[in-house]
Amino acid sequence: MGGTELLQFVLAGLKNGSIYALVALGFTLIYAATGVINFAQGEFYMLGGMLSVWAYADLGLPLPLAGLVGVAATAAVGGVFELGAIRQRKDGDPLALIVITVGGSMVLSSMARHLFGPNERPLPLFSGGGSVSVFGAVLEVQTIWILGLTALAVVGLWYLYNRTGLGRAMRACAVNRDAARIVGIDTRLMVTVSFLLAAALGALAGLAVTPLTQTAFDVGPTVGIKGFAAAILGGLGNPIAAVVGGLVLGMLESVSIAFISSTYKDAIALIVLLAVLFMRPQGILGRSSREKV
Repeated sequence: MGGTELLQFVLAGLKNGSIYALVALGFTLIYAATGVINFAQGEFYMLGGMLSVWAYADLGLPLPLAGLVGVAATAAVGGVFELGAIRQRKDGDPLALIVITVGGSMVLSSMARHLFGPNERPLPLFSGGGSVSVFGAVLEVQTIWILGLTALAVVGLWYLYNRTGLGRAMRACAVNRDAARIVGIDTRLMVTVSFLLAAALGALAGLAVTPLTQTAFDVGPTVGIKGFAAAILGGLGNPIAAVVGGLVLGMLESVSIAFISSTYKDAIALIVLLAVLFMRPQGILGRSSREKV
């Protein structure tokens, strides 16, 4: 295999890894706030694409505005889901909450099929197509958008956590919810904000990739599994680790395609998930011992 061909696989891995990183960030935000795995995260990814297509094709909005509508509407769905389903389980039993997120995933998928139909729906390329050459490899302009939006989301999240009072309150809740409540932080509000951000991140990933792959009501579970695997791979509960895990998983998929077969591409996430759970449950960047308070 030549260097140019290898670079092409690397670029593809970065593209897919960026998508997984955004979805993994959603898993991490909600886990940090609640200690629960949100298996509806993949449906937020699906809704980001579907609602953007709906706003563009059905409402006739310009593409940038349609994208904003899709992300904002999905964030609102995430907030309503937390208020209407998660918060109602007042005992906070993690297993019950996980079952609720699984049920929520099925409901959202069924609603999307009913509202938007079973067929795949397209969205135009953000910049009208085209590509650039990177040392002989071809990089699609839409892929640059994906990488850029992922970087922007990561920087924005870093700024939120480290430079704003809201972010510090969210971090305090992640460390110790009881202590945060004692000092006057509204922990229930922080959980709702976490769901809003997680849904928006998933929607951003769905919006960014739809011009390349199209979208449909059933695309959520596969991406959700890969995002979950990426979060586990990096270290669940750590936003930086989620990004690293997403990029690593994307690269592993590309390597499997390059040296084994594309047939096994979708199985890589499950293999990685099982391997990490057996050999290093805390993930690549996780601590050797960690207590969830």
